[in-house]
Amino acid sequence: MISYFQALVLGALQGLTELFPISSLGHTVLLPSLLGWPIDQQAEFFVIFLVATHLATALVLLGFFFDDWVKIAKGFFRSVAKGRIPLGDTYARIAWLLIIATVPAGLLGLVFEKKFTQLFATPHLVALFLIGNGFLLYGAEMLRKRGSRALAGFGSIDESLGKLSFLKALGIGCMQALALLPGFSRTGATLAGGLLSGLSHESAARFSFLLATPIIFAAAALKLPKLIHASGYPTMEILFGAVVAGIAAYVSVRFLTKYFKNNTLVPFAVYCGCAGLLIFLFVH
Repeated sequence: MISYFQALVLGALQGLTELFPISSLGHTVLLPSLLGWPIDQQAEFFVIFLVATHLATALVLLGFFFDDWVKIAKGFFRSVAKGRIPLGDTYARIAWLLIIATVPAGLLGLVFEKKFTQLFATPHLVALFLIGNGFLLYGAEMLRKRGSRALAGFGSIDESLGKLSFLKALGIGCMQALALLPGFSRTGATLAGGLLSGLSHESAARFSFLLATPIIFAAAALKLPKLIHASGYPTMEILFGAVVAGIAAYVSVRFLTKYFKNNTLVPFAVYCGCAGLLIFLFVH
């Protein structure tokens, strides 16, 4: 099972790293192996623990961007009422961009859930994915410098998001699906996709944080009812870890929304490459 101390450490780790582009899932899977903790990472309770800590992060994101979500929800219902996206309605367009970008990871997660869960018990493979995440972040930065920045300097953050094409939103959603592999970061993948689509770091981060919310809530809706109705799970430890994750996530989002105003993904790319290599050598 899992102790309160382990829930504290893993919850704090997940909350801090979920929004950083360094793969919270990869770190949460690797740490028990590095510390020699006898936690069965393929067990149902561990998957529920991960979902619960992710849900706490989603709730923090929902609260942090609450004003944005109210505008997006109103825009969505305006578009439904009119049967189309009204011309110049930025938030209605953002709503549909988020819906389209959510589809790839949602479908793949439903179809291949068990196969992805089996990867939790292969730390050497997770370490390789973490290295791959580093290459992804660095590659996106290099390609962005050589490519077009048509949207990067366009008006406000929300106006630049509203200029995204639906095809580019789908591409960002496909990038997000990489995060189903433990070691690849959801934030990192969507940030990379946003940069390659022409967004600035700040705009890409905003879209990434907004995009994370519905997919995490969807995963929680599927898994957490089992925690409520089933017996034998360490319910209190899971809830404790979720609370810790929520606190840590708030610290993360406050920091990162300021960080990406003037900084890049390169430090995170270097960290993922070095950490993944060291962990691979250690566990292999």
